[in-house]
Amino acid sequence: MAPKFQGVDFYDVDALLSEEERAVRDTVRGWVDDNLMPVIAEHYLEGRFPKHLVPQMAELGLFGANLPEEYGCAGLNHVAYGLIMQELERGDSGVRSFASVQGALVMYPIFAFGSEEQKRHWLPKMAAGEVIGCFGLTEPDYGSNPAGMITVAKETKSGWILNGAKMWITNGSTAHAAIIWAKTGQPDDVESIRGFIVPTDTQGFSAKDQKGKLSLRAQRHERAGLTGCVRGEGRRVAEGRGLEGTAHVSHAGALRHRVGAVGAALACYDEAVSYARARVMFGKPIGGFQLQQARLAEMLTEITKAQLLCLQLGRLKDQGKVTPQQVSLAKRNNVSMATEIARETRRLLGANGILAEYQAMRHLANLESVYTYEGTHDIHTLILGQEITGVNAFN
Repeated sequence: MAPKFQGVDFYDVDALLSEEERAVRDTVRGWVDDNLMPVIAEHYLEGRFPKHLVPQMAELGLFGANLPEEYGCAGLNHVAYGLIMQELERGDSGVRSFASVQGALVMYPIFAFGSEEQKRHWLPKMAAGEVIGCFGLTEPDYGSNPAGMITVAKETKSGWILNGAKMWITNGSTAHAAIIWAKTGQPDDVESIRGFIVPTDTQGFSAKDQKGKLSLRAQRHERAGLTGCVRGEGRRVAEGRGLEGTAHVSHAGALRHRVGAVGAALACYDEAVSYARARVMFGKPIGGFQLQQARLAEMLTEITKAQLLCLQLGRLKDQGKVTPQQVSLAKRNNVSMATEIARETRRLLGANGILAEYQAMRHLANLESVYTYEGTHDIHTLILGQEITGVNAFN
């Protein structure tokens, strides 16, 4: 088994954290080292999510950790929440995604837009891991352009009837409840988009595993179908309106990918340093060669910059000052950075880098997906471009 993670503390980022924030990070870091790291390679190769870890994650308070304690959640600030995501993704992007979908994409919209009755019914059960949720926004033909969604909800005397299809649904076949976004008006009326809580045992709801994945193999993804699903008024998330509602949910989970990617980079950097010290070539450790030292110096520099960016983003979010453009900047920078570090670590490890006993190739494959979802790298580029120039380049 690889030695336990030592961390990166070049610019003493720890000194910028509160005692509580460090304690949260260290607790999750220890759990990842002791419980996730020993099993993740096997689960990744077999294409299985380590679901036996879900009760432990719930006990640690990792689901909806930044939501209020009155709903059974940990009530942490966004910096501490981000550090949780960092440590989970240091283990595996799929495990981090499981926790962040549960908290940010399922629990948060219920908290932000739901009725008090909905909050008290769903949130404590989800925080405890008793109810697993999934999130349905992306469709087979509409990813980067959610305004084009064709899933519809029609109000009838029996309630709302949903018809449509969703894709890339994390936990869709194992979830107990889904947050489904649908148009309640005309096909071109984006302001009519609403969210619905759909228990997955509802007649007309189906989920089929996405086969053939070469990335995020330790995470479940499904295609979900909705055919005549009937939902009463009590299942509609009343206040979520239009694309603004879906964007609000996405931005609320801003730290999950931005800080999570730093965790994957940390894992790869730690592996690269350990390997460079231990691997002997031409009579000395390869860490003694200039090429490898340059690689490591670049990794450390980029990770430290990304950590400081995430810390500032978390502080701004706690102050209610973060902007969508800042979120885009962090996602674009940090995921690209982590992908490059995973790639360079794989190269430093040589042929050994493709083996499952090492982390780099698994993280590299995972990060190629993170690079795409929740706003592709190119979409975030255009968001920043529009902010800089004032000109919309999307159409």
